[in-house]
Amino acid sequence: MKKKNLLQLAFLAFLVIGTVLIIRQQRAMPYQHNKGLVFGTAYSITYQCENDLQKEIDEELKKVDAEFSMFNKQSTIARINRGENPELSPMFIEVFQLAKSISEATDGAFDITVAPLVNAWGFGFKHEQMPTAHAVDSLKRFIGYQKLELQKTNGKYYLKKQLPGMMLDFSAIAKGYGTDAVARVLSRHDVKNYMVEIGGEIVTRGINPNRLPWRIGVTKPTDDSLNTSGELQTVLNVTDRAMATSGNYRRFYYKGGKKYAHTIDPKTGYPVQHNILSATVLTDRCAKADAYATAFMVMGLEGAKKILADHSDLMVYLIYADEKGNNAVWYSPSMAKKIAE
Repeated sequence: MKKKNLLQLAFLAFLVIGTVLIIRQQRAMPYQHNKGLVFGTAYSITYQCENDLQKEIDEELKKVDAEFSMFNKQSTIARINRGENPELSPMFIEVFQLAKSISEATDGAFDITVAPLVNAWGFGFKHEQMPTAHAVDSLKRFIGYQKLELQKTNGKYYLKKQLPGMMLDFSAIAKGYGTDAVARVLSRHDVKNYMVEIGGEIVTRGINPNRLPWRIGVTKPTDDSLNTSGELQTVLNVTDRAMATSGNYRRFYYKGGKKYAHTIDPKTGYPVQHNILSATVLTDRCAKADAYATAFMVMGLEGAKKILADHSDLMVYLIYADEKGNNAVWYSPSMAKKIAE
């Protein structure tokens, strides 16, 4: 019996010492900080790793840029918009199918074919004059995710468009996908603690350099097209989650005394006019959070609530203008536990 107890004590001591050594090693391991530019915006990545992985991270982001960037004239999306018919990569097909599924789930509020309208209203990669009602009606025939389909020919995939003039815009899902892609690079290197941020789209895991859960601020909506205001509406505990925010309070312009926001309703062809100022979504994938945040901006408060009733995987924080024009907040019940005290 004594021998058995001694063996148990020895094993317990081994576990304790091993745990202490692992914790010491983890605390001694440095956090790397990488910054750069991609998709016409900045990225910032913090992760705990012995090695600096920026070269591999940049290589992965170049792959995403080569597929979806509106600023890269040789990207797959740019070639499609020029009327070419390039072979589609597995990456393109993956994002296309995710976009289509979210379009179906939101009854077309999210739609990657909205590019002609975005450009016409002056928010895309072209800057044109404000469109007339006739021009909007003419462009609407090119809008509709249902008018796109994948076509397989000799084992290769291509995109089939019902109308040659259709153009695509992946900007409301590509940054989120790029954030996911970087997170996968870090996971392949067994990185346990990180935060990846690309243009405000975020994926986190584990703990921050202060050995605390990752906490991310949600900016208070103000008319701030120069992005100079940093006042926060709230702070969220975002660990092991993806987060994306869409808002109309930075990308807008005034013409004829009227404000025009950058979120375009694919069905009406016009910038949305309802009272949601920003939508923040937490879920398992940043690409999904990115797309749903845009969809909620299009759908409005009541429309977003209907979607959430069937999607328990989504946590949402909405800031809107009440009847008196003051900022008000609504968030899904599942989001309550994420709001920092």
